[in-house]
Amino acid sequence: MEVTCLPPELHNRPEKIPGAVRDRIHAARGRYQSIFVAYGDCGTGGELDRVLEDEGIERIPGAHCYEFLATSAVFERLTEAEIGTFYLTDFLLRHFERLVIRGLGLDRHPELLPTYFGNYRKLVYLSQSPVPGADDRARAIAARLGLSYEFCWTGHGTLGSSLAAAMQRHQGARREGAVAWAQ
Repeated sequence: MEVTCLPPELHNRPEKIPGAVRDRIHAARGRYQSIFVAYGDCGTGGELDRVLEDEGIERIPGAHCYEFLATSAVFERLTEAEIGTFYLTDFLLRHFERLVIRGLGLDRHPELLPTYFGNYRKLVYLSQSPVPGADDRARAIAARLGLSYEFCWTGHGTLGSSLAAAMQRHQGARREGAVAWAQ
């Protein structure tokens, strides 16, 4: 299996995700018989699914990585508990300054913080792997954003089982599958 990642900054411009995924699919078509997209809708409003339907490609189930990392049941419970939740993954934790602070221009315009985060009440850290100090860094981000904090161990949620099921469905293909995923 070969993993191909897309730039994480696409999450700040979700309208660009479908085209970027289509480009990766077209680039991989000549090299692979099986392609699986491990990417949620991530704010494309269903456009990613339309691209994948046109291309005959399946993707991991779920609206976004938060849902497939936490699993649908856990994500639903978290959402019902507080709809105004900002979710933080291991990747987002490692790259918070670049993707959120600089990516949204908060380093240059800190006065925009209430505009971006004013409707959030809680930060939930969806932890995929134990990393020393990660919980403390996540708590500090919650405090910086003025949000309450909750830790939620997820591991990789449905990612592994979805990839295994896709590989099994495509078993017999002579070449390896390719995966496009932004996390």
